[in-house]
Amino acid sequence: MRGRIIRGIAGFYYVSPDPPAEGGKGETVLPEEIPQRSGEMYECRAKGIFRKDGKKPLPGDYVEFDITSEEEKEGNVRKILPRRSALVRPAVANVDQALVIMAAVSPQPNLNLMDRFLVAMEQQGVACCICFNKKDLADDGTCRALADSYRGTGYPVVFASAKTKEGLPGLQNLLEGRTTAVAGPSGVGKSSLINSLQDGVFMQTGEISRIERGRHTTRHSELIRIRPGTWIVDTPGFSSIELSGMEKEELGRFFPDFVKWEPQCRFTGCAHISEPDCGVKAALFRGEVSESRYENYCQLYAELKDRRKY
Repeated sequence: MRGRIIRGIAGFYYVSPDPPAEGGKGETVLPEEIPQRSGEMYECRAKGIFRKDGKKPLPGDYVEFDITSEEEKEGNVRKILPRRSALVRPAVANVDQALVIMAAVSPQPNLNLMDRFLVAMEQQGVACCICFNKKDLADDGTCRALADSYRGTGYPVVFASAKTKEGLPGLQNLLEGRTTAVAGPSGVGKSSLINSLQDGVFMQTGEISRIERGRHTTRHSELIRIRPGTWIVDTPGFSSIELSGMEKEELGRFFPDFVKWEPQCRFTGCAHISEPDCGVKAALFRGEVSESRYENYCQLYAELKDRRKY
């Protein structure tokens, strides 16, 4: 059978199977194009060949698996189908984009943490969008300032409220037809917002209920099917992100709001910190690059510079 790994915990992979193609003609049907059988999930082990080949199944993988017990809903994953993408942080496959969620207030948004996550996604070649939750608690000035901070980045920014449902249609439009990795620190209402998006839709997460999801912190990445072709990957909350596999000279290209101003820098390879005639700093002076983004860039640059010493 073919299916998609919904989550993996302690060596077990929970696979939601693809239903048979309609019409009986044996056509190949993409998993996104057909409804899932509500609630059906198989607890699978991975074949030893994956360890031998240095491969590990990931949530989001499309796989072929054998059923060892229909009664107990158990099986073995025997083949990982080709991935169109794979993330390292969070570890998930076949993701189209990432959505980072922060609270507009309560707690105050940590834009340094936001920018670290955005850089990590840029490094892995994943498109990003941003959602500020708890709009009902924030005044217009706060929302305007947050929007201005990311105005020049090209990232879509949505303000929403899981409590009042405000902004949810715009957020749903961003997610439609895609598999989206959803991430954010604990306490920003990430799980509540996810639950608001799936009202009236069966959760493809087995025994984990909507009520439990609202009470407990997510510990494992897992897929939730919103509707046919639209999935979100709920990931564990994070409080820090350390950038890895990156040199300080590369950092600027992971800030899309800097890249368009770099041709105006006098020096090739400008660090945008102490050099004269810097296009990025000129844009900062004109208000076309946000101060918070620039300050976070400088902090990350200093961290990468210090790391090289050791």
